Amino acid sequence: MDLEAVRTFVAVTEAGQFQEAAVGLSITQQAVSKRVAGLERGLGVRLFTRTPRGAELTIDGQAFLPHARELLRVAERAVASVRTVRRPLRVDVVASRVAGSGLMRGFHRAHPEIDLDVVMLFDIEAAVAAIRSGTLDASFRAVAVPGRPLPEDIQSVRVLDEPLQLLTGPAHALADARSVTVAELADHRLWIPGLVPGTEWAAYYDDLVAEFGVTIEATGPNFGSDALLDTIADTPALATFMGEHTRLIWPTGHGLRRIPVTDPTPVYPHSLLWHRDNPHPALATLRDHLAATAAGHDAAGTWRPDWVSPS
Repeated sequence: MDLEAVRTFVAVTEAGQFQEAAVGLSITQQAVSKRVAGLERGLGVRLFTRTPRGAELTIDGQAFLPHARELLRVAERAVASVRTVRRPLRVDVVASRVAGSGLMRGFHRAHPEIDLDVVMLFDIEAAVAAIRSGTLDASFRAVAVPGRPLPEDIQSVRVLDEPLQLLTGPAHALADARSVTVAELADHRLWIPGLVPGTEWAAYYDDLVAEFGVTIEATGPNFGSDALLDTIADTPALATFMGEHTRLIWPTGHGLRRIPVTDPTPVYPHSLLWHRDNPHPALATLRDHLAATAAGHDAAGTWRPDWVSPS
């Protein structure tokens, strides 16, 4: 099958017009029409219907579209298979201060000879799309959101169960506690600004609330960790959750406290995601490193949501 014709078909579908697709592909409209016509002859069906609004997919075109996109993804991975030795391993860590970033710093210390390109993508859908397109080699995620399983071509493995801690200011009622139980938190306000519905971390905290009856307020915009720390330090009635491996730096005067949560300890499950056909030679090295350094999962006295994979 002519991949350029397939690429042109997808371009017309996304642009909605032959002329706009031609501009995007830097070819003439006549060339676009010729490629699409050749593809239609080869398939024995019509893919588009011309309308005053542009080009609309026929039923056959709609059926062919997901396969066409997969053909292009496979072609990109085929090209990448002979070029990966010349490019860095590209890994998404979500944010610079969280556990995934720390895991990659440990990997870099162990394998300084491997070139890395570390990126930060917001949600799991963007990460999965980048992995499937070949623009990303791996991502650290909580893996799943209930009702939205990973695509079959995406593989994952749990690499870290990160205990949650309570973060309070110096005047909070629990500030001097050596540890707190989950039950004790039911009487306190927990603030996590900017929890976005549909993200894996929002799904995690939704289950935490349902399981233990704690109250999490997500009001207000997320101005970043510095603003969060300032507010927690200055507001005796507020506390928040923070991962044990999250790196925090605050002014001395803040007097913030990080307090272990017990009975049980909620753990946030970090997994590594990658495409099953990814050929980058350093990806196997990263997976081996994480397997050798990962702590045990599902330890006694810990809690995780039921939708998190057990492995």
